[in-house]
Amino acid sequence: MEDGYNSNVEAFREAEYPMLQDAIYLDHAGTTLYAKSLMEKFTSDMISNLYGNPHSASASSQLTTNRIEDIRLKVLRCFNADPEEFDIIFVANATAGIKLVMECFRELEGGYNYGYHKDSHTSLVGVRESASSSRCLDDEDVEQWLSGASGLVGEGASSDISLFAYPAQSNMDGRRLPLSWSERVRANNSNGRVSYTLLDASAFVSTSALDLSDASTAPDFTVLSFYKIFGFPDLGALIVRKESGTILQRRKYFGGGTVDVVLCMREQWHAPKSQSFHDRLEDGTLAIHNILALNTALEVHRELYGSMEKIARHTSFLARKLFDGLSSLRHENGELVCVIHSSRSSTQHFSEFQGPVVAFNLKNSYGAWISNTEFERLASVRNFHIRSGGLCNPGGVAACLQLEPWEMRNNFSAGYRCGAETDIYAGKITGVIRASLGAMSTISDVDSFISFIREFYVETATQDVDEHPPTIPNPAGLFVESLTIYPIKSCGGFTIASNVDWEVRPEGLVWDREWCLVHQGTGQALSQKRHPLMALIRPSLDFRRGMLCIQFYDPKGNLPLQELAIPLSANPSFYTTGDGGKSSPSRVCGDAIVAQTYSKPEITAFFSNILGVPCTLARFPAGGSGFSTRHSKAHMQKHQRPKRHSSDEVHVPGAFAPPTPPDSDNENRKRPILLSNESPILAINKDSLDVLNDGIIRSGGKPASASVFRANIVLASSQLSNPQPYAEDHWSSLRIGQQNFQMLGSCRRCHMICVDQDTAEKNEEPFVTLAKTRRFESKIFFGSHMCHIPSKIATKESQYPTIRVGDIVRIGTTEET
Repeated sequence: MEDGYNSNVEAFREAEYPMLQDAIYLDHAGTTLYAKSLMEKFTSDMISNLYGNPHSASASSQLTTNRIEDIRLKVLRCFNADPEEFDIIFVANATAGIKLVMECFRELEGGYNYGYHKDSHTSLVGVRESASSSRCLDDEDVEQWLSGASGLVGEGASSDISLFAYPAQSNMDGRRLPLSWSERVRANNSNGRVSYTLLDASAFVSTSALDLSDASTAPDFTVLSFYKIFGFPDLGALIVRKESGTILQRRKYFGGGTVDVVLCMREQWHAPKSQSFHDRLEDGTLAIHNILALNTALEVHRELYGSMEKIARHTSFLARKLFDGLSSLRHENGELVCVIHSSRSSTQHFSEFQGPVVAFNLKNSYGAWISNTEFERLASVRNFHIRSGGLCNPGGVAACLQLEPWEMRNNFSAGYRCGAETDIYAGKITGVIRASLGAMSTISDVDSFISFIREFYVETATQDVDEHPPTIPNPAGLFVESLTIYPIKSCGGFTIASNVDWEVRPEGLVWDREWCLVHQGTGQALSQKRHPLMALIRPSLDFRRGMLCIQFYDPKGNLPLQELAIPLSANPSFYTTGDGGKSSPSRVCGDAIVAQTYSKPEITAFFSNILGVPCTLARFPAGGSGFSTRHSKAHMQKHQRPKRHSSDEVHVPGAFAPPTPPDSDNENRKRPILLSNESPILAINKDSLDVLNDGIIRSGGKPASASVFRANIVLASSQLSNPQPYAEDHWSSLRIGQQNFQMLGSCRRCHMICVDQDTAEKNEEPFVTLAKTRRFESKIFFGSHMCHIPSKIATKESQYPTIRVGDIVRIGTTEET
């Protein structure tokens, strides 16, 4: 060991743990020594002895049987479990032990209720699929249940038998849950209603001693993984409290070695083994070599470390050092580098509440998330073995990252998968980084890991984030008057409240035109051109419930108010019948797409009855099926050119100078769109609308509402004395609030703008007046296409770019930056 490291060891030993063995402090050479010692002993055993299938009377088989029973007893003693009170069933891994318990409970007549803690591993969560009723509980829910204030599964209990599962230690952030819950659950059993406990001890026992000396307070079923303790062998165990184990005998399936006799021909009958639970539940040939290797692992582990208590003290000390080291890291501007999700108790009982795990995320000096995927790659190059992502702990990750269910479903539809490249959506990170410490971890390991993060992720100089394109003075005082999205193509708009920051994505404002109505025969997307009643179908977003709420409003009162709600989670199969949903070919504005259709009859009937057309709802979400098949078609028109500022120029609304050559690079760049016609975002200038309405009024027509143009953004001027109608024709870029946008050209108009969005009635205006004042080369234009230009520097704002009503608008004079 190095002198500095050795002095740290000595100080630690003398100050806190004077009885700790030197062997605890291993460097990486010590890791190799442990593995070499274990494998040499195991290999020697395999070479020296002949082990046979234990289901036989041969000498080799009997040797195997005797050794396995000795090992079974040795394992029980490791956990202070009296063999008179407990039995141990060897399984492939902890998940197999959980599945075995589930299989037994599944056979209960009347089913069973299942409650599981939110910090549960995915393998515990999966048990819910076989339960009659289930519920995910947090700490408060568990306490209310144990106090009798509520039921395990709320009001949905359908059986007198329940199973409550929870981890002794969260595999995500290392938080340790009360082992006393098992005793309290048992104390509440009465009046024929019985609750059993299933404890996942896998993460806990890797660095701490599990004490099962008191069978009256122990869990009914405990699962663990020996791999997580020793690294080898790949083996798990289910420890059964015998007094509770009779319920496991309900399992109908039987495998080889678990029965005394089986009849198959004229009579079908069998007699299960009854000497022990493991005789009855260990199906087929045991993993005999893994079990024998387990004996070697127990011996080497004890020789090297002495006891699990010493490992617990050692890893607890290192965890506090790592926690404090990561917490102290600051960027030059004072911002935290690490957002830590694990707890740090300042008491002497740190290990009682927190295991040797630190779960965290990284941020740069601007508060932007750093990709976990990229971090893990770099850590791997530096030989740090960490894990990132969801960590097979869906409830824990969702809770600490404040991810709502509908957000996680929506991320999934946008392409997020466990282990995927992209792990930041809508400004939120979707997983965590976990650094775990074990018996072989050293102070040097902790210091090196902290130094690694300091070297690559602590920013000592702040980058210049001023990406503002040059702008000209804004004498008109432009600002965002309103923001509107159209969740269902060609249906009513959803107005965004003035106090809400709304996300901008490459394909446009978030949630804009993700759904459409498609004809069930042709697959063609419907529009107001043929079905003006679509204007009276009004979608809205309820983020609290994660729902798209849809109402049909009949202004004449001939039809009752009709409502429908579907999940914002973008998997239409949630609302399908037996076919499980399907991907259907469709066409939108001439483009062939593949949309996910909703086939539940209630949804189809809702829209078909309103429009009198056989149609259904379909979704084309960002990142979903067929996303790459649609791109913006908008481009600068010939009537558009930078505005001249010569002193003799006289501005005449509707009159334009000769065209200039288009910017071919900007026009040809592919920009993603969903179901919008031509571009990600459509904006109109209120001054232009006012000039248009003046012309309509002079001809005796009804002024046009801004809503008929179905723009996402309405820009207005605070200086009414200096209107700038059609100035948007000459803008090359805009800056709205903190976001940059490129103008993509004027919007070509059709007669759909003649549909009154409040009544669904058709008028001749504003199309007629536009035809007189805004026709160029036989095409009619009003409004401007635009797209968002993402920041080149990762900031909190750039990972979640937003605009809101009231934002100041500045006009750019340069090309895209």
